[in-house]
Amino acid sequence: MGIRSILSRPLARYIIRQQQEWIARSVEVQEKWRAELVKKAVGTQFGKDHFFKDIHSYADFKQAVPVNDYEDLKPYVEKIKSGESDILWPGKPLYFAKTSGTTSGTKYIPISKDSISNHIDSARNAILTYVNETQKADFLDNKLIFLSGSPILTDTGGVLTGRLSGISNHHVPSYLRSNQLPSYETNCIEDWETKLDKIIDETLGQRMSLISGIPPWVQMYFDRIIERTGKKIKDVFPDFSLFIYGGVNFEPYRAKLFESIGKRIDSIELYPASEGFLAYQDKQNEEGLLLLLDTGIFFEFIPVENYFDENPRRLSIGEVEVGKNYAVIVNNNAGLWGYSLGDTVKFVSTDPYKVLVTGRIKHFISAFGEHVIGEEIEKALKYALERHPETEVVELTVAPMVNSKDGGLPYHEWLVEFATRPHDMEQFANDLDRRLIELNIYYKDLITGSILRRLELVPLRKNSFIDYMRANGKLGGQNKVPRLSNDRKIADELTRLNHN
Repeated sequence: MGIRSILSRPLARYIIRQQQEWIARSVEVQEKWRAELVKKAVGTQFGKDHFFKDIHSYADFKQAVPVNDYEDLKPYVEKIKSGESDILWPGKPLYFAKTSGTTSGTKYIPISKDSISNHIDSARNAILTYVNETQKADFLDNKLIFLSGSPILTDTGGVLTGRLSGISNHHVPSYLRSNQLPSYETNCIEDWETKLDKIIDETLGQRMSLISGIPPWVQMYFDRIIERTGKKIKDVFPDFSLFIYGGVNFEPYRAKLFESIGKRIDSIELYPASEGFLAYQDKQNEEGLLLLLDTGIFFEFIPVENYFDENPRRLSIGEVEVGKNYAVIVNNNAGLWGYSLGDTVKFVSTDPYKVLVTGRIKHFISAFGEHVIGEEIEKALKYALERHPETEVVELTVAPMVNSKDGGLPYHEWLVEFATRPHDMEQFANDLDRRLIELNIYYKDLITGSILRRLELVPLRKNSFIDYMRANGKLGGQNKVPRLSNDRKIADELTRLNHN
């Protein structure tokens, strides 16, 4: 047993004691953060514009601070980018996390000296929570692979700027840096495929026990290793025992990833975003991610059905209910105010507060009024996979086909890349459709009312999604293809690539 694993256990116990203290006072802790955030930002440009000095309650806060997206806050961000201080938060941000938006182009999300600990400590605490629960810590003494974006930072108005994963790379604790892979030089390679080959060069032959990354890019790493060695991952890395992931639903990738590994291993799901590290899995055998309520974020939640109302209902943590879908709104100690993440979550527990990430508020299909959401797509897929256990799915996306080529009724088109196809493709599609009808009453009504016909399944050739991402300059890093679209932009390009 090495020094890292020995020291991790008492530190883990300390973190759990802290965690239990704020969990017991969740509602009180959130109100404390609301008051502290407003008090600290009262002298900022945003605070003055929104009369923070007159905010004394959550009701006052909702009256003063509207729900914002990036475009709403962009004028303030542009002032920071031009070198101004005290705009959204006192002083200047420590970093800008640069991220791609679907409607806003490149976003510059501020990370302050106050908020950086939310990102770094939360990732650490997720691992320590796992250590405390399982008493497994030996993995910390071996090599740890973090598949992340480039740590190279640029300057924007005097603020260091880069991808969140690259920024986080600069804050890996010194006691872990000596066993971290890949090397800094390799991490700086921008081209994903060149970088991936170099990562494999550096990691083969190492005593690796932990891998962290977004599942589709980890799968690509595994595929390349298997191609090069002809071995399962368990035989290449016999000590591999923990997989840490976030950013997408793991279920569609689970079967193929574990088949590539060749054995079952533990995993930890994270819920990180440029706007804040929001939650992590705290129990190996319990559903849901622990919402981090004491790390500098004041959370609000809007019921999904009210999100597009002119004045949507905004709820604090003490007002949410189990089993309902909510859009997540954050206010944080980097100066994001009433900021809509675009994510939807469902609470599975309120003691403690634990969530499942169910999709994106703008990623749905409602071309005909059906409002099919990501959670329903994931559940339908899981249902079909359970009935066709030979099947392995690499990736998928769903889009409406409004004007069908045969002149018949419109339908939902599922474009799926299989690693292993179902023996009966037609029955697989029927199972998907049957489950979707059970999950969504509006979809059922449209099917039974002959407004829509049953979904159609389009199997794609190998590497279709990789080719799509490459063609759009989004291969690797934190990028992922939306599961649902209300138009056919992604579907048509995938179809074109599939026929080339």
